Amino acid sequence: MNGLDVGLAFDLRSDFEAAAGAPDDALEEYDSVETIDAIAGALERAGHRVRRLGGGRGLVRALLDAPPELVFNMCEGWGTRSREAHVPAICEMLDVPYTHSDPLTLAASLDKDVAKRLVASAGVRTPPHIVLNGRVGDLDALDLPVVVKPLAEGSSKGIRDGECLIGDRELLGAAVARMHDDYEQPVIVEQFCPGAEITVGVLGTGPGARAIGAMEIEPLDDERLYSLEVKRAFTERVRYHVPARTYAEEAMEAAVAAHRALGCRDVSRVDLRVDADGNVAFLELNPLPGIAPGYGDLVILAERVGISHDALIGAIVAEARSR
Repeated sequence: MNGLDVGLAFDLRSDFEAAAGAPDDALEEYDSVETIDAIAGALERAGHRVRRLGGGRGLVRALLDAPPELVFNMCEGWGTRSREAHVPAICEMLDVPYTHSDPLTLAASLDKDVAKRLVASAGVRTPPHIVLNGRVGDLDALDLPVVVKPLAEGSSKGIRDGECLIGDRELLGAAVARMHDDYEQPVIVEQFCPGAEITVGVLGTGPGARAIGAMEIEPLDDERLYSLEVKRAFTERVRYHVPARTYAEEAMEAAVAAHRALGCRDVSRVDLRVDADGNVAFLELNPLPGIAPGYGDLVILAERVGISHDALIGAIVAEARSR
C-alpha cells in the first residue's frame, strides 16, 4: 500500500496544568514528547508522511485548513466523561478518517458503569458493583473486600497502594468520600476478585476482532492490586507472564466478546480478573490503550508474542485503512 498523509492527534502532559490540590496522577493519561516521537517514527518507517496536529483547538484548525488522509488518534481529551470522544466526533463531523473507536464507544468505555452494563448484556461476567455520588449508599449487596475507583478515569488513576482495596465496612465511607473529592466525579465500588489479573490485547473490528494474547500481571511485594505505584515501578514491582499461567483461553474469549459488545474498532486492551468462584470476570476496557515503546501493558504483551512496536502501530493503521 502507498503511504498516507497521517495527522497525529495527541495531548501532551505539558499542554495541561493540574488544579491546585489535585492528586499527583491528575495528568497520568497524557503523553510525553518522547512517546509522540516514537509513534511518528514508526509511522514514517512504514512509509507514511506524518504531521503532528496535537489536540484541542489547534487540532480543529489544522483539520479545517488541511485535513490529512488519516488521523492517528491518541487524544485523551479534557474535562468531561466524554472527553475521549471529542476528537473522533470532530473527525466525523469533518469527514476525516481516523484510527481507533468511534465517539460512542470511547465515551461508553470510559464510564466504567456503562461499559460493565453493555458487556454484561452480551453475556460476559463482571463483578457486582454500585455507583455512588460522594455518599455511601446500601453496600450490603457487595461482599467485602471491595475496590473503590473513580468512575471515568484510565491509566490506573485513583488506584493507590493502601487506599482503594477496602476490607472494613467502617473505612468504606471515608474511602468513597476521598475518591469523590479528589477526582470530582462519581465513584464505582466493585466487589474484589481475588484471583489472577489478566490483560488481553485485541486487534480488529466486529467479526474480525481477535486476541493477540493474554498476559497475567503478578504484582510483587504481596500487593493485591495493580496500583498506580506498582505500574509506575513495573520493572521492579511486577512480573508479567505471557501466556497467562491460567485461564488464558477463557480471558481471550471474554475480551473479544467485550471488545465486540462495546463496538471497539482497530485495537483495545481488556482487563479481567478471576473471581472467588474461579470465573474470569471483566473489569474494564481501554479503547485508546497506551502505546509508548517499552511501556504500557499492550506494548509489553505485544512484544512478548512477537509483535514489535512498529508492527503494532502498523496493525492499527492497517485495521483503520481496511474500513
